[in-house]
Amino acid sequence: MKIRWFFLFFLVSGFCSLVYEVVWLRLAMARFGVTTPMVSMVLSVFMAGLGIGSWAGGAVMRRWRHSRAAAPLRLYGVLELLIGLSSVLAPRTIEAGYQWLRGGHELAWNSSSYYLSSGAWIALSLLPWCTCMGATFPFAMAAIRRLNWAQSQQSFSYLYLANVLGAILGTLIPAFVLIELLGFHGTLEVARALNFVLGGGVILLSFADQPDVHVDRVFSKEWRGSQPILWLLFATGLCSMAMEVVWIREFTIYLGNVVYAFSAILALYLGATFWGSRIYRRTANPGDAGVGIGAWIALGAASLLPLLAADPRWQGLDRPEQFQQFGWGLLRAAVGVCPFSALAGFVTPMLVDRWSGGDPDRAGKAYAVNVAGSILGPLVAGFWILPWLGERWGLCALALPLFVIGMGAVRSSGSRAVGRIRPAPLFGACVAAALLLIFLTKGYETIFQRRIELRDYTATVIATGEDMERRLLVNGIGMTSLTTITKVMAHLPLSFLDHPAQNSLVICFGMGTTFRSMMSWGIEATAVELVPSVPKLFGYFHEDGPELLRSPRAHIVIDDGRRFLERSPERFDVIAVDPPPPTGAPTSSFLYSREFYAVLKPHLKTGGIAQIWFPGGDDVTQASVAKALRDSFPYVRAFQSIDGWGVHFLARMEPFPPVVNGEMPHKMPEAAADDLVEWRDVTPQEMMDNVMSREQSLQTLMAPAPAVPPIDDDRPINEYFFLRKYLK
Repeated sequence: MKIRWFFLFFLVSGFCSLVYEVVWLRLAMARFGVTTPMVSMVLSVFMAGLGIGSWAGGAVMRRWRHSRAAAPLRLYGVLELLIGLSSVLAPRTIEAGYQWLRGGHELAWNSSSYYLSSGAWIALSLLPWCTCMGATFPFAMAAIRRLNWAQSQQSFSYLYLANVLGAILGTLIPAFVLIELLGFHGTLEVARALNFVLGGGVILLSFADQPDVHVDRVFSKEWRGSQPILWLLFATGLCSMAMEVVWIREFTIYLGNVVYAFSAILALYLGATFWGSRIYRRTANPGDAGVGIGAWIALGAASLLPLLAADPRWQGLDRPEQFQQFGWGLLRAAVGVCPFSALAGFVTPMLVDRWSGGDPDRAGKAYAVNVAGSILGPLVAGFWILPWLGERWGLCALALPLFVIGMGAVRSSGSRAVGRIRPAPLFGACVAAALLLIFLTKGYETIFQRRIELRDYTATVIATGEDMERRLLVNGIGMTSLTTITKVMAHLPLSFLDHPAQNSLVICFGMGTTFRSMMSWGIEATAVELVPSVPKLFGYFHEDGPELLRSPRAHIVIDDGRRFLERSPERFDVIAVDPPPPTGAPTSSFLYSREFYAVLKPHLKTGGIAQIWFPGGDDVTQASVAKALRDSFPYVRAFQSIDGWGVHFLARMEPFPPVVNGEMPHKMPEAAADDLVEWRDVTPQEMMDNVMSREQSLQTLMAPAPAVPPIDDDRPINEYFFLRKYLK
């Protein structure tokens, strides 16, 4: 068998692995919540499986070191078949865990035990399959070692290169094509078919005549590497993945808060990693201790380039709306991400090759150490560095160990030049460049002269502006402004009730305007907000905010809104849902889907009303949102907002009571009537007449796209729109 077959094998394998990671994460969020701890658990389990599989796979191949090439080849084929089975079994296991936790196990739903229970179930669902993925590297390396000893000494970097290229395709093709056309489960079926073809093909090829190459050799010290290599692998894994978390916060403002932004950043990272690995494969001699010294020295300075790329003074930008230009945002991200990623792509396979020399056992251990750093990196960045230091100084903190490594590379070389590189002058130039990047660049938050900036493990939050121009930004994206529309989200459904309201729920706190309006009715008001820092700014937008929060009728919950409903026994007279903008924001479909409404309905009291705010979008998304509501509730009404954009959907399980002209304002307490017109020079009667005159039928909203299906968790039509928007 030709060694180049393995490039194709790992190209397909890398593609499928990224598909599984993306889809499993999505399925887990749909069932267990869109919270940062939950996302961290899923990604940690995925990476832990890769590390365990890599380590264990190498140990297995050490025991099989006397076997012929067919044995590890067939084992590799079996692994690919098992990974293909995961596309069926992993979603079913996730669903079983969700149903088990939902089925009356009350202890599992409090904050700590819920995460413990759901995390254990996620590990049970995903860890076996991720372990199989990690074991593919040592199994394939063992087969290559038996087929061609001469080429096996750099086999890890060869497979790594193919795997990264497959991962690039696995990032772009599902996000831009497959999920929009086939949904998440349809995309899993594509990956499953590829895994089955790959696994079956490898097993068939293993029955062909294979050369009998003697492989029981002792590796020389030159190839065995040294213990510091493992520490370097751990450090590069930690810093790379931690920086990826920082990049997402830094460049979201320029790329927009859509799934394609995150796919673009990941694709840039993987693409640059691929080219760095390719350059290493073409130019490096892994037996030479001096190879890559320039890369190590430059790594620290390259890690600070995002400071330059994210500087808001490019093009004189001075308003956040101007930032969302995807082309320029992509250029910024490329300048910030690619140099560092290419250098990391150069040094990582170089280190594994030097440590292992083609030995699958040693390669498995080395790769597992790199993966261990990759697990720790996002946790350190998300829960410690970003909340404490923010994006700019957090990036500097992550760059510091890379400069220490670069200094070590200079010391190890002494005063000698290594090839064309003079280490000491190069290191001095990199330090000087880093200082310039740190002290001459600015963060995007500096464009707001007056601001309050808060950071937590979920996001960076900024409150800015004065009077009616005050604004709330989360990771640089404008969430809301002071507008009467958010008051109507409370007053319209409460006025429609045919009984006095006792309590209400607001999903997504924002500036707190809807929550405040609910409280003006003198009822219990609960608000659920995903970002911990957002409710802390209530007083910035409303002077009476701190006083309202001290009221025994006010309740603030930091949680994912859907997860809160899943675990809460409470029922409400009104539930107001205000999904974060834009309409296509990642995971926003979880608050528009039929599955969400199935969770919401049991929490409405008899005669209760759900208000769903749709801020506007293309005709297809609007029709899909309307159809999901039509399929979920027997009675739905829709009102265009008083400012002419967006729609208030009201949904109920019972018929809406008839409304007599002029009746609705008289049902409002005096404080609520005053709140409704606080920012408008009209009477409450004129305001409610204006609102009621804007009613639209569902048929009108659905007519522009009669064939589009309703939004559900499998087909988030609002989030995936590339083909529809750009290719028609």
